[in-house]
Amino acid sequence: MHRFVGRQRELEVLATALERIRAGIGSERSGQCVLLRGRRRVGKSSLVEEFLRRAEVPSLFFTAAGGPAEDELVELAETVATSTLPDRALFAEEAPNHWNAAFRLLAELLPDDAPSVVVFDEVPYLMDRVDAFEGMLQRAWDRFLSRKPVLLLLVGSDLSMMEALNDYDRPFHQRGREMVLGPLNPADLAELLDLEPAAAFDAALVTGGLPLICAEWSPGQTMWDFLRDSLDNPISALLVSAERSLAAEFPPQAMSGAVLRAIGSGERTFTSIARAAGGISNATLTRATDVLIRKGMVAAELPVSLRPSKERRYRVADPYLRFWLTFLDPHMAEIERLRGDLTLARIRRQWTSWRGRAVEPSIRDSLARLLPDGEIPAAPVIGGYWTRSNDVEIDLVGADRQPVAGRLLFLGSIKWLENSPFDDRDLTALQNHRSAVTDDPLPLVAVSRSGTDCFGLHAAYGPEDLIRAWRNR
Repeated sequence: MHRFVGRQRELEVLATALERIRAGIGSERSGQCVLLRGRRRVGKSSLVEEFLRRAEVPSLFFTAAGGPAEDELVELAETVATSTLPDRALFAEEAPNHWNAAFRLLAELLPDDAPSVVVFDEVPYLMDRVDAFEGMLQRAWDRFLSRKPVLLLLVGSDLSMMEALNDYDRPFHQRGREMVLGPLNPADLAELLDLEPAAAFDAALVTGGLPLICAEWSPGQTMWDFLRDSLDNPISALLVSAERSLAAEFPPQAMSGAVLRAIGSGERTFTSIARAAGGISNATLTRATDVLIRKGMVAAELPVSLRPSKERRYRVADPYLRFWLTFLDPHMAEIERLRGDLTLARIRRQWTSWRGRAVEPSIRDSLARLLPDGEIPAAPVIGGYWTRSNDVEIDLVGADRQPVAGRLLFLGSIKWLENSPFDDRDLTALQNHRSAVTDDPLPLVAVSRSGTDCFGLHAAYGPEDLIRAWRNR
């Protein structure tokens, strides 16, 4: 079994909330609610389980299954019966047949003189299947639950629905603090998988930092050995996690799924995506991309510069899903007939060029955590710049805002190759591109996997520096 690694900030947030509840015992409203959201398989349930293990207080952990409201209520009763709440037997004796009654009875089971934790996992299922669920939850919280020293954790994977739960025009508005759980970061992966910094960034691109996939990666194992083992196992998490997530997110006929696959195949512009998705209309594509952006599956980006641009580009936001859509999904038939060796060979051939672009968002995130540093200031925005023809393309643009900046702060280039340092030719190209964007002598930054071999940069960063950025936060 792997150690529980990372998530220290999130565990501290939950522990602090529980301590505040403990300190408020005896007051009129000592209860607190946290709305925890994150993409599927990012480890929300594992985080909550670890928190409960450490907290050692009476608790209930209920997971909705997406069935009819009556079935969910039966499952809740069974979960209460196996919980650690002290008066759990009362729930079976009363056998509530409505969610209003269930919430009221649940509040009665909670201790008055000690903290407890109640978890409702996959809350969007309840929002979708139980009539007026949000209103019933709001009334139960206001009248009963918040008066108990309880930490109520509402957990969900549908990001848009979880965000909507706290909207100003919804019943539960401002009753819970929002908490977003992202994937394991590169520093977590370096520790968990016993990898060098550069290899940890590779692992982040392949696994997306999803704990379920990382659990199948043996500490110290190379990425290529991990991929070989995963491709030889038809039920490996690397192969099946994306398919299950997409099936849960989109019905088979949903156009958003086809659009996501078009973007995942490498198409980045509106026109090329429409063509790859079967020649769909602009209106259909707009609706589909809006859904994907709202769900956090796709990012739509504009060049960051001093002038407006219409050159919007799309990318799959989750690194693992991007890897799966590029290398695994199109070749599942090959893998299923036990020819994962062909798939692996294809990944080897395309890996360096694919990784060069795929790693850019992770590097930008790392720099945002690392700066300010020396002559390079902290930047509210770190994006990129490009033209329609790509005759000018800048990997790193630090600015005060996006997409139209009031002030540019620095420019930079990424060179993420094993045996090729950032050299004079790369610097000359960056200087030329700077002159195409601004006349100001902005500081120049290089991020290189293999170091630098030139003079004239204001700062240079390698994998060790980027990993340190995550460890310091």
